[in-house]
Amino acid sequence: MSSKVSVSVITVCMNAAKTIKRTLESMLAQTYDGPIEYIIKDGGSTDGTLDIIQSYEERFADRGIACLVVSSPDNGIYYAMNEGIDLTHGELIGIINADDMYEPKCLETVVKRYEETRFDLCFGDIRMIMPSGNTFVKKARYRKYTTSRDWNHPTQFVKREIYDTFRFRCQNISDDMDLYFAVKKSDAKIEVINEILADFTMGGVSSNIPINEVPERIARRYEVYRHNGYSRAYIFECVAFEVIKYLGTRFG
Repeated sequence: MSSKVSVSVITVCMNAAKTIKRTLESMLAQTYDGPIEYIIKDGGSTDGTLDIIQSYEERFADRGIACLVVSSPDNGIYYAMNEGIDLTHGELIGIINADDMYEPKCLETVVKRYEETRFDLCFGDIRMIMPSGNTFVKKARYRKYTTSRDWNHPTQFVKREIYDTFRFRCQNISDDMDLYFAVKKSDAKIEVINEILADFTMGGVSSNIPINEVPERIARRYEVYRHNGYSRAYIFECVAFEVIKYLGTRFG
């Protein structure tokens, strides 16, 4: 048995044939030489996604990555993430979507910080890829003032036992933020890694935003703040965040 920290990574996908190769390749490119478990939860794709995944199974085996693929209908992205968590065995768990990528040293960097600090949750810097092809780095930061502006979900890794207490509520598109806020309020040990851990493709399920949906997204984000006990004044942050995000996907 390896004495190194075991890491589980979950990818949730549904008809992701156009993008999932880069996610799979980013897993194969990891420099971490400890035990890696890769859970792919597919929602019942019909566009060839599963064929692409199956074509990588031998490469994952050669790389020493234990890859489990489960394809079945589910009730949405966060239900699927919860299902994926149930299947994991690693000490640390990361979640990377099927249009995003980990940087090659991501797992190695995360495990090194975990060995140094024994965090409950960590997150790091992320490279944002805009629809125009332009990129910028969104820096990670932890501060007492609660906000999602400095937090980057694709770079987040969580100790497995934390997920025994906290799961995605499966209420709206901001459920990932809700879980982060809940863990933060529990006085868990949170670490920030100021290195680029992942690349996020803007224009996916969480950022391809029609103008008529912006008010609803503001309301959903505000509900998460209120659910976690934060002030009504956070409505101003929610409005600013969603408007800036909308403008970024349209004019970036």
